Amino acid sequence: MSRATAKVTDPKDFGRVAVLMGGASAEREVSLMSGAGVLAALQSQGIDAHAFDPSERDLVELKREGFERCFIALHGRHGEDGTVQGALELLGIPYTGSGVMASAIGMDKVMTKRVWSALGLPTPRSLTLDAAQQTKERLRTVPDELGLPLIVKAPHEGSSIGVIKVNGYSDMQGAVAEAMKYDSVVLVEEFVSGDEVTCPILDNKALPVVKIVAPEGKYDYQNKYFTDDVKYLVPSGLPAAEETEIQRLAVEAFQAIGCRGWARADFMINAGNRKPTLLEINTSPGMTSHSLVPKSAAAAGIGYEALCVQILSLARLDGKN
Repeated sequence: MSRATAKVTDPKDFGRVAVLMGGASAEREVSLMSGAGVLAALQSQGIDAHAFDPSERDLVELKREGFERCFIALHGRHGEDGTVQGALELLGIPYTGSGVMASAIGMDKVMTKRVWSALGLPTPRSLTLDAAQQTKERLRTVPDELGLPLIVKAPHEGSSIGVIKVNGYSDMQGAVAEAMKYDSVVLVEEFVSGDEVTCPILDNKALPVVKIVAPEGKYDYQNKYFTDDVKYLVPSGLPAAEETEIQRLAVEAFQAIGCRGWARADFMINAGNRKPTLLEINTSPGMTSHSLVPKSAAAAGIGYEALCVQILSLARLDGKN
């Protein structure tokens, strides 16, 4: 077994590590913040870690410069959609997080929902609209099918980019047009009213659930990363049975997609029946000061630096142990 794939206990045994950060997606700014935190954490633990921005340098340089592992702190397109994972597979450099297929499915909200639905996992009712289906006549019928309010999403973006809440029929066209700035199709979901929660998964085990309390229920890009107005409750304060069920579903959702290493599953708890429903899974979660995985890990007794090292220790290639 090579040093790159063996279980590592000594920081020096990680070898030369690249923290992939930045990139060219709409989430570049967040990725730079995540990457900076991870880089500092790994270096503080004696690991030979270096920043690497794929939007500024060719990935082939990773091999030329002798990097033995990659910590993927990229978010969005070309970072968590299987693209960079495929390149690292070809280069033979182990990387953190999910493999090519799971990353591609997890980044595609439509495909994720199809997999979950096929396996009987709960997810909001939805429909997709391509460009040809986005006529005024068709858009008028969507609220009749899913009810109001509803949610319009760009299926291949994260960090709430391209996510719009529609309160009335007259809002549909503008919401779809906004989502189409980011994608060639849009996902339209029924709105689930209730508690918003998230559950990280680390090495196939669920971490504590985090309850998100946003001002006016608006957990958007700005509130996620650039304000202190959102409250994150961990322990969540949920009844023990609800927390346990969410953790069970999170692990099932993680395994259904074929994820590995770490991820974060997002849920809504229906206010009417208190049943959790899966919204999406993030296979390369944020690691900023506002991010949810570090908050959950801290509640489980895992500090930020230790979390980064543990995630790095799980780096591997598809089909390798």
